[in-house]
Amino acid sequence: MMYQISKHVVATVVLVFASVMNLNAQQAQQPSADEMLNQIGMLKRLEAMQPDSVAPKYKLALASLNFAITNPHAAQTEPMLAQAEQTIEQMAQMEGTDQSDLCTLRGFLYMTRIVQNPSQNGQKYYLDVLQNFEKALKLNPHNLLAAQLQAKFVEGMKQATAQ
Repeated sequence: MMYQISKHVVATVVLVFASVMNLNAQQAQQPSADEMLNQIGMLKRLEAMQPDSVAPKYKLALASLNFAITNPHAAQTEPMLAQAEQTIEQMAQMEGTDQSDLCTLRGFLYMTRIVQNPSQNGQKYYLDVLQNFEKALKLNPHNLLAAQLQAKFVEGMKQATAQ
């Protein structure tokens, strides 16, 4: 019995370590805009092959929002945001969609709109961002993406209001 528990603990530790290393590697190597667009193109094809699956839609919306927030004034940003919004609405209509993930994506969408034009969209979407991240974390307190995005948003707002 003890041996089985030890194997489980070791496997969990290895998995956590690998995840942390992968996250650090991803953060250290921010992909270029072209690489992000290529990834989005691949995700669109995957989503088209699996139209009834939530996971490809989630990954497509997340990649589109990542592109938009890192390239807020690129020519492709507005179409990416429109696509992300449409994908989020499609996910909302599907059974099996994790509501915490849905709220996270909505919060990220509004957050991206604020980054795109802070003076015009800040007051318009500020509460939507906070409410969606809070709801995501209430539904799933272990939603790491929602917690990270919420922390970045709050920090960004503190910096913006301090100026």
